[in-house]
Amino acid sequence: MDEADAKPILLTVDDDPAVSRAVARDLRRRYGKANRIVRATSGADALEALREVKLRGGRVSVLLADYRMPGMSGIEFLEAAMDLFPKARRALLTAYADTDAAIAAINVVDVDHYLLKPWEPPEEKLYPVIDAMLQAYADEPDVEVIETKVIGHRWSAPSFETRDFLARNAVPYRWYAVDEPEAARLLQAAQVAADTLPVVITPDGSAMIAPSTKALADAVGMSTVPATDFYDLVVVGGGPAGLGAAVYGASEGLRTLLVERRATGGQAGQSSRIENYLGFPDGVSGAQLTDRARRQATRFGAEILTARDVTGLEVRGSSRVVTFGDGSHVAAHSVIIATGVSYRDLDAPGTDDLNGRGVYYGSAATQAAECTSRDVYIVGGANSAGQAAVFFARTAKSVTLVVRGPSLEASMSHYLIEQISGIENISVRTCTVVEQAHGDGHLEGLTLRHTASGETQSVDCSHLFIFIGAQPRTEWLDGILQRDPRGFLLTGPDLLVDRQRPRGWPADRDPWPLEASVPGVFVAGDVRAESVKRVASAVGEGAMAVTLVHRYLGAS
Repeated sequence: MDEADAKPILLTVDDDPAVSRAVARDLRRRYGKANRIVRATSGADALEALREVKLRGGRVSVLLADYRMPGMSGIEFLEAAMDLFPKARRALLTAYADTDAAIAAINVVDVDHYLLKPWEPPEEKLYPVIDAMLQAYADEPDVEVIETKVIGHRWSAPSFETRDFLARNAVPYRWYAVDEPEAARLLQAAQVAADTLPVVITPDGSAMIAPSTKALADAVGMSTVPATDFYDLVVVGGGPAGLGAAVYGASEGLRTLLVERRATGGQAGQSSRIENYLGFPDGVSGAQLTDRARRQATRFGAEILTARDVTGLEVRGSSRVVTFGDGSHVAAHSVIIATGVSYRDLDAPGTDDLNGRGVYYGSAATQAAECTSRDVYIVGGANSAGQAAVFFARTAKSVTLVVRGPSLEASMSHYLIEQISGIENISVRTCTVVEQAHGDGHLEGLTLRHTASGETQSVDCSHLFIFIGAQPRTEWLDGILQRDPRGFLLTGPDLLVDRQRPRGWPADRDPWPLEASVPGVFVAGDVRAESVKRVASAVGEGAMAVTLVHRYLGAS
């Protein structure tokens, strides 16, 4: 929204073009510097203009409407306009003969004033009234909302997915629950029914009904289409390893494309606080670290595609071809696979049905406000679960860590265990699993089971966050790259069996460290078999993979 659009609007509507021009002229002469003057010649046109202003996040300070207009009277227009901008001040323009009707309308539709036509001189008969109306509006103004707006149900999985996508990609947005009055006004302006949520309204005023991830990414200005069809390096996955590879690849002169399925940062990007990353003695949130890395990569010239799912990898001579879900593809001299891992689905009845409606995988920071003064349960015993517990403990009534093992020591950093032990509203239930999730439309309770005794307990719970297991989700590479029994990608010496190179290996050398079973394809981060599951090591592997890419390109 430019400077002119940011000004509050004075709107006048009159079916007589001469009167309409005269009103706009007099208003512009006195109020044009601080306000935007808009005129219309019918109530329908004026309402259409107001709907556009509403969707674009603008403000309306004063509405002036002629009492007698064909099709829609001034009173009918002001009634409809009140539904969109209830804080705008309202006045009727009326002839002397209609004075009694105009006075009656003040009580019927809460009109603030009426103005007799003609109003000459305006300094005596027009401006004092407008001054008073503008002052009344200034005492209780609308809030300008120029960022993306999301309207949805609190307990709706699609609404959560939309909010989560925007938040994880650092796109500013304003959330409106469907039962809020402002949500009703926005839906009316968009002329969208409340049963078609979520609705996303972009800063330019466009309304999207339940948009796909790619459509949403396109609408908010994210890049989803590659600039060219061939690169030196394609990085698949935008977690710490992928971002590290993009930064080092682009900074060293490689034409680099990074492709991310959902949001850069991966699991680390969802972390509320990373306190053991080198160079950040006070800790840093995953979102902050991700944003800095993303900006650093683009500053060096890396191209980042978001909301693009990679579904295939193929060797075509010296090229490595990456295929997207829609069938399109790009080619490169080399590829780095850095797709990370996903949290394992919780195998408990009820959780699938309530996913996104109280059951969440990862920290889901968008739900933090909803957890205020509530009892929150977190499943998992590694660092990500511990960091989430500390984060939610700031506002939640209580936070309970549900851990299958006998203690946290086997999987969580010592500093984090010490930190958790010092927070009064965090408790740890070891040797415990979630047996079942309960709820009608959203999560309402859990059944917990102690693994040693078999005893069960029912607890009230509206929010469950799951941080368990590590699934590499490399099915799309089956038959292309060698994987271990759990699906992690084998690299370097791990590919050698009895000192024999992988079957079909064409190069007259052994695979280099981080190199997969296809020459020129490298693996970095958590998706690699036997990798160290830490942010620092993932970034280091991303940088090391680029060094090996240079070696590969030099030898090719």
